[in-house]
Amino acid sequence: MTNILIADDHQMFVDGLKSLLEDEKEICVVGEAKNGKEVLDYCEEKLVDLVIMDINMPVMDGIQTSRELSKRHPLIKILGLSMYNDQDYIADMLQAGALGYILKNTGKENLIEAIKTIQSGENYLGKEVSETLLNGFMKNNALAKQLPEKLSDRELEVLESIASGLTTQEIGEKLFISKNTVETHRKNLLYKLKARNTAELINNAYKQRLIR
Repeated sequence: MTNILIADDHQMFVDGLKSLLEDEKEICVVGEAKNGKEVLDYCEEKLVDLVIMDINMPVMDGIQTSRELSKRHPLIKILGLSMYNDQDYIADMLQAGALGYILKNTGKENLIEAIKTIQSGENYLGKEVSETLLNGFMKNNALAKQLPEKLSDRELEVLESIASGLTTQEIGEKLFISKNTVETHRKNLLYKLKARNTAELINNAYKQRLIR
């Protein structure tokens, strides 16, 4: 039997969840809480296996509560619940200790599946939630590829010297390095700034505000 505590400050929604679960033989809703403080107090006094945790609650929100509950009672499983299919909310909730995250429009079958999956110790994300995380990952990955690679202090010095119109020989003398070392830095700069020649290198450097 899985003892469940429902944490949500909307009574109508709580009643709806309870009605969805009342016929499940292996699931028992043992209590309800309207805020994070009530969740923590209840779990101190009663046996709870899993908390269905709304994110937006007064006094202490679901993320703060999950973080604190995970510290005090690491064996209690947490299923995040929200109307917001937002990457930041999802990530924060999972980092706070939740093993799963579903939306409030989730149907009975998926809700029960989420509860059983989490109670077994595995993670559960609803289909829409998984898509949001995947799209966020792909977007961040694409953005990372567009960002210029970080230049070393020496590379910046060489770049500024190139932009000043100095020759390889002059750059080497100015920075007390060999011509071969200057050329190596030049090749690295062309690669990092995605430039095909010196003119494009300088142009890209100005665009990225690496030089002024």
